[in-house]
Amino acid sequence: MPTDRDLDGFHKIRRLPPYVFNEVNRVKAERRAAGADIIDLGMGNPDLPTPPHIIAKLVEAATKPRTNRYSMSKGIPGLRKSLARYYDRRFGVRLDPETEVVATLGSKEGFANIAQAISAPGDVVLAPSPSYPIHAFGFIIAGASIRPVHAPTADDYLRGLEKAVGHMVPPPIAVVTCFPANPTAQTAGLDFYKDVVKFAEKHDLLILSDLAYSEIYFDGDPPPSVLQVDGAKKRAVETTSLSKTYSMAGFRIGFAAGDERLIAALARVKSYLDYGAYTPIQIAACAALDGPQDCVADARATYRARRDVLVESFGRAGWNIPPPAASMFAWAPIPERFSNLGSLTFAKRLVEEADVAVSPGVGFGEHGEGFVRIALIENEQRVRQAARSIAKFMANTA
Repeated sequence: MPTDRDLDGFHKIRRLPPYVFNEVNRVKAERRAAGADIIDLGMGNPDLPTPPHIIAKLVEAATKPRTNRYSMSKGIPGLRKSLARYYDRRFGVRLDPETEVVATLGSKEGFANIAQAISAPGDVVLAPSPSYPIHAFGFIIAGASIRPVHAPTADDYLRGLEKAVGHMVPPPIAVVTCFPANPTAQTAGLDFYKDVVKFAEKHDLLILSDLAYSEIYFDGDPPPSVLQVDGAKKRAVETTSLSKTYSMAGFRIGFAAGDERLIAALARVKSYLDYGAYTPIQIAACAALDGPQDCVADARATYRARRDVLVESFGRAGWNIPPPAASMFAWAPIPERFSNLGSLTFAKRLVEEADVAVSPGVGFGEHGEGFVRIALIENEQRVRQAARSIAKFMANTA
């Protein structure tokens, strides 16, 4: 297998550090090969079944020969109309499905291709830290530079943005937001987005919003969309996904919506790169968005119950975890007695000595150090089993 040194001759690869999550994955694979039962709370990979009516529509569509042809890179018209209906129903936002919506191969691909479409070498983008890696590395791969802004909360991020932009040469071209946040699980209200839009108007910035966890919330009001703010559609594009909401992660279906200039730019890039998702998957996505939504409420209740068990059982084990208000993650400070290890070493030791996998915080940016991300992707029994293993690990570690 090629080493990092073997890849140094490729310019863009040199800008990408080793993927730190692979370190934990390597240890996890070694333990499993040795027969260990690993409780994997690392990757945010939903374990809940895709609702039956969505699968039924997928199967029905796949039996029709025409659906096995090339699809459309911007998404079939019916799917774009379904997403427009969802935004109207959920956020009160009217979207033109022809000019303001593009279907993507998951929100990650959409975000990365927006970065390709709008940025050039020398451009600078403001992005939260800690944050999901694509928020920074989508732009780095495109040749731009990132100015990370510490974002433990939405208010902290706003203050950091104002401070950062006053000292930047050249000025930034865009600002990234992600609430409910991955990995921190922080939320933001509509007032936050109003302030972001004002900030962007003042400094002539584009806004790139990641709303992948909009339907997984536990406390307070449902998370809003930046597109609800007056004037936002003139400079903002928002990516979202069916992966978590409908347990369709492997389907790779998501959307971008908003400013028609940004949507047109994304559609142009995609037209050269792909023919869109498999048509039956797009038809199944229509069934998800337009069909009964009790499955979404059921999934939300499941994640809430797992959150409560995690906080309670890990707390009894000696690891106090702040309860997340939203998302399918908990953002957990490393227990004080292990804080000197750093998040990567601590995560590796959990796999090696407790058979529990989590994601090291440093993989989400420099400000993620000192934390790990715990995904709510195992049932309550397995979460309690993980807590017992961690209690033994902590008791046996001097």
